[in-house]
Parts: sequence; structure tokens; C-alpha cells
Amino acid sequence: MAFDFASFGCMVFDDREMKKRLPDGIYDCLKQSIHEGESLHPEIADTVAEAMMNWAVEKGATHYTHWFQPMTSITAGKHDSFIAPQKDGSVLLHFSGKELIKGEPDASSFPSGGLRNTFEARGYTTWDCTSPAFVRDGTLYIPTAFCSYTGEALDMKTPLLRSMSVISEQALRLIRLFGNTTSRRVNATVGAEQEYFLLDRRMYEKRLDLKICGRTLFGARPPKGQEMDDHYFGRIRLRVAEFMQQLDEELWKLGVTAKTKHNEAAPAQHELAPIFDTVNVSTDHNQLTMEIMRIVAKKNGLACLLHEKPFANVNGSGKHNNWSLSTDDGRNLLDPGKLDPRQVTYENLQFFVVLCAIISAVDKHADLLRMSAAVAGNDHRLGMSEAPPTIISIFLGEQLTSMLERAAQGGGIDSGSCGALFDDVAVLPTLQRDDSDRNRTSPFAFTGNKFEFRTVGSSASIATANYVLNTIVAESLEEFCGRLENPKNSLDDEVRAIIAETMREHGRIIYNGNNYTQEWVEEAKRRGLPNLTNTVDASRAIVSEESIRVLEKYRVLSRVECESRCEIKLENYSKVITIEAKTMLEMVERQYLPAVISYAGRCADSYNALKAAGVENRSLHSLVEKLSQNISEISGAYDALEATLCQLQSPLSTLENAQFCRDRICPLMQKLRLAVDTAEINVAEESWPTPNYTDLLHRV
Repeated sequence: MAFDFASFGCMVFDDREMKKRLPDGIYDCLKQSIHEGESLHPEIADTVAEAMMNWAVEKGATHYTHWFQPMTSITAGKHDSFIAPQKDGSVLLHFSGKELIKGEPDASSFPSGGLRNTFEARGYTTWDCTSPAFVRDGTLYIPTAFCSYTGEALDMKTPLLRSMSVISEQALRLIRLFGNTTSRRVNATVGAEQEYFLLDRRMYEKRLDLKICGRTLFGARPPKGQEMDDHYFGRIRLRVAEFMQQLDEELWKLGVTAKTKHNEAAPAQHELAPIFDTVNVSTDHNQLTMEIMRIVAKKNGLACLLHEKPFANVNGSGKHNNWSLSTDDGRNLLDPGKLDPRQVTYENLQFFVVLCAIISAVDKHADLLRMSAAVAGNDHRLGMSEAPPTIISIFLGEQLTSMLERAAQGGGIDSGSCGALFDDVAVLPTLQRDDSDRNRTSPFAFTGNKFEFRTVGSSASIATANYVLNTIVAESLEEFCGRLENPKNSLDDEVRAIIAETMREHGRIIYNGNNYTQEWVEEAKRRGLPNLTNTVDASRAIVSEESIRVLEKYRVLSRVECESRCEIKLENYSKVITIEAKTMLEMVERQYLPAVISYAGRCADSYNALKAAGVENRSLHSLVEKLSQNISEISGAYDALEATLCQLQSPLSTLENAQFCRDRICPLMQKLRLAVDTAEINVAEESWPTPNYTDLLHRV
């Protein structure tokens, strides 16, 4: 049955429901809080809470939860019922304004980076009215921010909300200078493309590494991976298509604007892309998308993998964060407008100032932006000629770059002529060529009216990347606005001076070539661009004095909040590596080593039987020798990893722990994997204890 699009957002307490259920004055007050980013007036909270509860109960809800995003990259919430016991033994439904606005989860049980001790348990959640509540599985979900008893942010949402106010304030200053007096707010907007893998659940359940770690820790290269380029944008298999249809429908009910779906480059890999929304709502929707992907997959006998690199030797998964700035009345600040060399408009000049602010910000804070995408899984993906390198650079395209260079040298801002496409094929319509090509190798690429930050990992929250972007761009905008409000000459001349200085001081960050090549790595080093190749090094960027300065300046994060986030990233990295190492040891000890020993014994018995019959088979003897060598290599690598893992019991700092995992444990994990993967090639398929890569990737 086709989806009834009239029911889009039917499980969301959206503007339609608020307008229908709230008195006009209450509705206007709530809308002002949402649009102006102001606190909700306490005197209207009870009315809003009652209307929200009544709506939720009609949708089948019996409970409510303050839904928040602790620093785990997933969501959390405790569920309370609406019932209020009465003296006569009956119950009434009750939901107060206080319960809507404030909750008290246990703050000591979530990552805090040293901000909270175990005995300091109190924490608070508070309603974020800018992101609509919704009903799922009989519960009213209320998006909230989460902080400690002493007020420090313990979540992803709080710094994001702070940064949204900062970027709006500075962007409003800019558009006022260029004649916009009607827009009341500038929103950072995002559309997050989500890549993921789908596997047959029966195969998935037979792999301990997939169940515990989300990725395969072992697996020999299959005969066919993605070499033929036949999966990308190819026919969607019926089983996958059914999953995608159900996923779309579940997301649409929750107001998530799932727009695009297709096969990705690797076998069993796919992508979902939504329509852009404000960064806060997009972040919440992306968290919902990841949760519902897993649920719908399981209902269809599938498993959804969101790890950045589930399989070796095939592409990993990212999350393309398409970021832009738009006014509340729909004007995109990253739309260059029509560029006419005969008449440069205020719209053109405003675009170039915003563009320069982004160039300047990304160059000055490249390490902080790299930090925002640092998770253990991304270390396996970035720089692997399938994803951007760990060097942050900007792609503008040759045309836009040359326009900036000409303007910086005092020339005119001329877009030139892009030409037409298909004008030599009569049956096809003539298409105008875009101003610039796309560059899928770039970590931060301008794609017409937005920047695509391709470095974010598929499992991560997009909140960190976006509060960093909002904050660093706001700083550049503040500097430029100060100059433009008091120009030395005309506004036009000051804009050209800004362009010239930006290209001179920060033009090194622009690179329009192939980011996958070793030549770019060497060139970036000559330019002085940072190359933070792993999560341990990248995590430290948030505690540099420059990063703390800019985040503190705009009250997005305090020094202690920066330090706590660094601590959490490093601690999480160590935990991920340790869990993976322990999983490897268990799989080797209980599955792989016994399988190789057993198969080697059977082969040896066959060889001896043939020899006893007077047949000397050198090929079989060679196989037995190979298997014996495999056993020795696996055992040696196992012993080395186990012994090294035990050394983590010694007292080390969080940073030392992470460095130990990176430098000592990871190489030994790779050595153990190589030994097992080599043995897999020598063991008969029916004797191998887990599904191989062909089973996992090609049997969905």
C-alpha cells in the first residue's frame, strides 16, 4: 500500500498540532521562543505540557522521556508514565510544565571526562523547544539538553545550541550591512547524507566481531569486491528495497525528510540523504535515522552496520555534512547570486565576504575541524583513497578560485561563461554547466550553495562538526563585520581588501586537485597544513590554547568542558581498541585456532593414509606444512597481543593509555589478523567457523 503523504509528520508535535491545540497567545509565545531562540516563559509551560500530553495519548503514548544526547554518539532517556495515583486507588493522567521543562537523569553514569565523580550523581535535562517532540513506541520523546549539577555541558546538543546563537548574531550583523533589514535570524542548515551497510542477519549473528565491535576484525579479501563498479547506483535488490521503503515510511511519520536512497560503491553498502533543515533539527533527525535503520533492518532479517570501516579492502562509510547559512525567510548566504561583471551587486559582495570568512576560519582552525571527526573507526577510513585524507583543505573549483584571485589583485569579479551540455544532441534538452565541478576527494568542498564536510564518520553525531563550524565561522564574520562597519574607504573597497588579505594569508587551504595522492600529502606539508593522521593526535586539538580561546570566547565550551571532551575522546579510543583486541583473542582461541588445528590434522591424516597406500603426494604434504606454519604464526601473534594487552593494567594517564593502544596494541592486532586471514585461504570453506567476506557482502 502506498504511503499516505498527508500523514507525513503524523507522530510529531509540530507547528500544525501546536496551532490547533494551543490558545493563540500561548502559541504565539511558544513560537517566539522557537524562532528567537529565547527561553520558554514558565507561566505557559503547564498549558503546553497538557496539550502535548493529550496529543501524545491520542497517538498511543503512555510514557514520556527527556531524550538527550550524551557524549556517546548515541541517545539516552528514562521513561516515566503519565499516571498520577489518586487516594481512591484510581489514576489520572498528569503532565506538568515542570515535568516538560526539567528532568533529572543520573549524570555520573555517562561520560564526563572527569567533570563528575561517581558519588556526584545529579544532572539535569531541559526541554529544547526548537526541536519538536514526537511519539515512538508508546512514548512521548522530548528533545532536551543535558548538563551537570554544576552547569557544565555533558551532551552534544548544548554546545550546538550555543553555537547556533553565535553564528546567527554575527551573520545578522553582516546581512544588515548589505541592506537586509527584514530577516530576524540566520540559521546554520545541514543535510547529513548517511552511509551504511546491510547484511543478512543470520550471517551477522555468526560473527562475534560484528556483534561486539560493529566491524570485521578478520576476513580474507574476497574474489570480487567493488572492482567492477557495478554496485554504485545499481539496481536495488528486492530485499533491500523493501527495507528502504519501510525505513522511509517510519522516518516520514517522524517528520524526517528522507529524500534520496541508492546503492553506494561497496557491495552491500547504501546511502540515505535527507532534505536540509536547521542544524539542531538535522542533528536530532540523524540520530533518529541511525536508530530506526537498525530497528527496521532487524525486522527484515537484516543487520545495519554504521561503523566507518566494517570490511577491509572495500570502501568504508562516512556521513557527508552539507552545511550552509540561511535566513529565517529563506535566503541562502552561500548562494553567490548571478555574477555579472558589468554590475557587482550587494548580494555578490555579501557572498564573497561569507566565503572569505569560511576560508579564513577553516585555515586557522583546521586542527579543530579535524578533531570534530575523530573517532577510532574513522582511522581505518580516512586517507584510504576512498575518503578524504586527514589533511583539511577546501575545494572551491577553478572558476571560483580564479575569481577570488582576480578580485584580490584588483580585477573585476567575473564568472566567465560555463557553457552548455548536450547542445550537440538534438533529442536532449540543453543544460547549463554548473559554475564548478564536484570533488569527492576533498574533505571540505563547495558544491554550489553549501559546503560538504565529508570527513565525519558514519557512526558519529554530527553535532561536534557543526558547533565547531558555527563557532569558527562566527569568529571570522565578527572580524569582517567590524571592518565593514567602519570601512577605511567604500564598502566595496573594504570587501576587496578582505578578499585580498584572505587569499594572501589563508589561500593555502584551497586545493582543487586530487586529495587522494601522495603528492598532495607532500604539498600540504610544504604549505604548513596540519596532518593529524589518527584519533589520538586529532583529539588533542580541542585543548590547544587557540581552540580553547575561540570556544571560550563565544561561550560554546569552557576550558574545563574542552578538557573533558578531550578526555572522553581519548578514553573512548582506548576502550574501543581494547574491546576489539579482546574480541580478537576470544575468536582466535575459541574459533579460528581450533579450526585450523582440526583441518591441519585431517589433512595430515589424509597424507599419512595415502603414504601408507604407497602414494607420496607432495601437494598435500605442502598444504600440511602451510597449515602448520599458520598455526605457529597465529599462536605467536596471539601470545604477543595477549601479553601486551595485560600491560594496560599498569597505571597510565588517559593520553598514555590511548598512545599505548595506538602504538603497541594496534600493530599487534594487525599482525594477528594477517596470520588468521592467511590461514583462511588454506582452510576448506566448510571447515571455517565464520561466514567469509563473500557470504557477508554478496548474500543479502
